[in-house]
Amino acid sequence: MKIFAAGLNTETNTFSPIPTGIDDFDVIRPDDLKDRTRRLSDMIPFAQWQQKAKDRKDHFIFGLFAWAHPAGLTTTSTYEILRDELLASLKAGGPVDVVLLYLHGAMVAGGYDDCEGDLLMRIRQQVGSKVIIAAELDLHCHLTQAMIENANILITFKESPHVDIAARGDELFDLAVGAGLGLSHPTMALFDCRMMFTSTTTTPEMRGFINAMVSAEQMGDVLSVSFVHGFIYGDVPDAGGKMLVVTDNNPLLAEQLAEQLGQQIFSLRHQIDFDSLPMDEALTKALAIATKPNTSRSKPVIVADQSDNAGGGAPSDATFALRWLLDHKVRDTAMATFYDPQVVKLAIAAGVGNKLQVRLGGKMGVSSGDPLDLSVIVSAIEKNYIYRFPQEQGEPVLIPIGDTIAIQCAGIDIVVGSERCQCFSPCIFEDLGIPAQKKNLLVVKSKQHFYGAFAPIASEIIYMAGPGAVPPIVQQIPYQRMSTKNKYPWIDSPFTVEKENQQSEVKCG
Repeated sequence: MKIFAAGLNTETNTFSPIPTGIDDFDVIRPDDLKDRTRRLSDMIPFAQWQQKAKDRKDHFIFGLFAWAHPAGLTTTSTYEILRDELLASLKAGGPVDVVLLYLHGAMVAGGYDDCEGDLLMRIRQQVGSKVIIAAELDLHCHLTQAMIENANILITFKESPHVDIAARGDELFDLAVGAGLGLSHPTMALFDCRMMFTSTTTTPEMRGFINAMVSAEQMGDVLSVSFVHGFIYGDVPDAGGKMLVVTDNNPLLAEQLAEQLGQQIFSLRHQIDFDSLPMDEALTKALAIATKPNTSRSKPVIVADQSDNAGGGAPSDATFALRWLLDHKVRDTAMATFYDPQVVKLAIAAGVGNKLQVRLGGKMGVSSGDPLDLSVIVSAIEKNYIYRFPQEQGEPVLIPIGDTIAIQCAGIDIVVGSERCQCFSPCIFEDLGIPAQKKNLLVVKSKQHFYGAFAPIASEIIYMAGPGAVPPIVQQIPYQRMSTKNKYPWIDSPFTVEKENQQSEVKCG
């Protein structure tokens, strides 16, 4: 069997003022693998796909993988250049039996609300109706009808934080190959859950629902079940939570199960949202726990600065929390990761151990706050730092984030990067000589991806909805194009309202 694999992956915050251009994409091409400047074995899920194809003695063709940190709209020319290069690599590979894609599902470009739908449509036009097209998506995607119509199989991550990228990649490969061999005939159904929300999958309620999805996958004819959380910072018509079911030639079962599970998750809507606290309340609570006298607590308190999460498209240079800590003379604390390439450049020039006057953060806009003029000591420098995002199986995802430094100021260790990136793991503290587990308090600029690696070292985790570009409370987001008229939380029971309206129309008729 001949298998082609490629990917085009970024998450677009349509409210962000930071454009995503061609230079923001890390692009890996076949020639990069030939000259060994890059290795496919370092890239999830491509590493799994290549190994599984090798084990089966399939002909595996890698076409292109382009990835960018979440930010604002991708420029039209950038999307079209990368899309057309991917299509050209597919054409150059000749006729194939299976196309495997690693996409995000929430990529928006100028003139393209649905980049993934557009890409899948063009791939389908190019390969014809008999080729199996299968894609792995982030659960924070906008699942559209165009995507459903042009793919045979779509699955999303089940976990947030996304520790199952490799596992879902394995699943996608097996389903696609099975379909390519004629062992199954996938049919998909999508149910709109009529909700816009933000949630972790680490709560008891969400763990129970994931278990229900996994149990449903054991039913006869059911191939895969995915719950699409949606991306709350993407203001497009198709945004929102949805349930996707893939069955083996059983469209009726797919529709019934998608609606059943969709209604089940909707019934949990009041229980699964983040319990995010305002900044002053969150930091006051964290400080009280961290400094409580006569306690045997030996692990730090973790505060997630959700509103300045680069993973949602925020600048990651907001100074509000740091200003609070300095004003309250908080010590024995560490923070990561600030985006400030100028401070990184100055720290590298000064060198480790030297004092420096810096103006940190507050540069990208009103949502970043005011810059802070600080006297600091440069404590560590890591050039071309590679961040490690742990997975539940296999190797971690490797994320290059450029030059990264650590500075100390008034008892606070601050990690600063030359590229925007959320905080995934304590390794970024440890690699820069900061003993994270010995700190009283850790403030991480992340929404939820920090959880898997930080939870084992935390005495308590507090989610903070402070000032910033990506507030975790959806009612505070100024949607214009996505309708809030028929969605929770703007309407508590949209299905009930819809049913009542239909009954009213029948009576009037």
